[in-house]
Amino acid sequence: MLAKILSGTTIGLDGVLIEVEVDVAGKGFPTFTIVGLPDKSVDEAKDRVRTAIANISFEMPDSRLTVNLAPADIPKEGSSFDLPIAIGILAATGMIKKESLVNSLFIGELSLEGKIRGVNGIISIVLMAKKQKIKNIYLPYKNTFEASLVDNVNIFPIGDLGELVLHLNDEIKIEPLTNLNLTELNDEEIPEIDFADIKGQELAKRALLIAAAGFHNVHFTGPPGAGKTMLSRVFPTILPAMNRSEILDVTRIYSVSGLMNDSFYIKKRPFRSPHHTTSRIGLIGGGSNPRPGEISLAHRGVLFLDEFPEFPRSVLESLRQPLEDGFVTVSRASGSVTFPCRFILLAASNPCPCGYLGHPKKRCRCLPGMIIKYKKKLSGPLIDRIDLHVDVPAVDYEKLISQNKNQTSTEIKQKVIQARQKQEKRFINSRIISNGEMSSVSVKKYCKFSVQAVDLLKQAIIKLSLSARSYFKVIKISQTIADLESAAYRIEPHHVAEALQYRAKEE
Repeated sequence: MLAKILSGTTIGLDGVLIEVEVDVAGKGFPTFTIVGLPDKSVDEAKDRVRTAIANISFEMPDSRLTVNLAPADIPKEGSSFDLPIAIGILAATGMIKKESLVNSLFIGELSLEGKIRGVNGIISIVLMAKKQKIKNIYLPYKNTFEASLVDNVNIFPIGDLGELVLHLNDEIKIEPLTNLNLTELNDEEIPEIDFADIKGQELAKRALLIAAAGFHNVHFTGPPGAGKTMLSRVFPTILPAMNRSEILDVTRIYSVSGLMNDSFYIKKRPFRSPHHTTSRIGLIGGGSNPRPGEISLAHRGVLFLDEFPEFPRSVLESLRQPLEDGFVTVSRASGSVTFPCRFILLAASNPCPCGYLGHPKKRCRCLPGMIIKYKKKLSGPLIDRIDLHVDVPAVDYEKLISQNKNQTSTEIKQKVIQARQKQEKRFINSRIISNGEMSSVSVKKYCKFSVQAVDLLKQAIIKLSLSARSYFKVIKISQTIADLESAAYRIEPHHVAEALQYRAKEE
């Protein structure tokens, strides 16, 4: 007696269709074998399935039982195959109508009492099922809201194995979940900290406005206590809300990583702040079965690296290609996996080990050799990939106690949204979303200059010895500054002049 059940797993962020073949032999000793490159957690399904079936008042077949997870050359891991294996056994022994399993996919972990527990990577598997034209998806209650982000499939929330068996035998009816409308659910949250709470640092605030409007990277340098960390942590409050496509992309990453935390989708732009002791694999991603790292968890959001030079140089150098490409490919002997990582990098560092180099009131106690060694931790190619370099000086006493009202995050966010709308119109027939994502070819295609702006750029190349990358970054920053001006339709000299002040220091 043979039964075939459809299930799925994930490789990287992509769902893969798995066919669970269950054969119950008419003869032979009572054994239970799982083949198809299962890992330890899959092999342990034998005990979970056997006990769960017994606890819902069904009998396990008293003969040789073989389960094959096909394709057999793909490694299988996790507990998500418990439910399809159990359904396959019950179907092979005639306890479930086989015709009810047609065009259906099953996934979930079984408890010993037959309850169905949530698993990771559901949204990737449901997206795969939709492409394969599989209409009915049976999965745990915990994962149903996440899965319902995908339209045109029937999502059936299942609480326990017995309930599912009754449904498949037409004894009860489980209603599919309706598709979720993200526009109704994407409510704005009141931030704990606002831009109006930050005293002084007008240049840094302006740089963050430009970064948010054009998706540019920022490097803050300043003494301890100047507000670098506070500025970075308030930055997400001025970023526009994610659209449906971005929400699906970010939710896929967090679902595969097991970081949903009982949420059914990720609506806030990610803000990741790894400690400087984070390993290269922790930052970039990897492992024997590659998983997303911090840069992918920050996709379409912010990656904040505090104490930037304290990260190991090898870890920082691994950021160079992802910053340029917007994705990272992790290669292993078994194959390669690609993770998206289009994020805004916010980096904060001190000017020297003690932090007071150039401070107007406190004396730096570092030896010249120590300062040189400290600055060498950040390579030229890495610094060249950061768009905006901003000095954050110590805040004056007068500004610190001032009662003057500053612009709120809401007011600044409105400017960002207006600039993003201009970019949306500019790139309407392109896959580009923001100015920061433009390539050199795109810059030539979309950016319009006045004659005076071109002359200023020519002078800047000569006097500041701009690299080709820096040259195009200046243009992209200039375009963002122009987008922030309501009347601007092309790049003017004052746009270029402001953009250059964020580059000249590091060149």
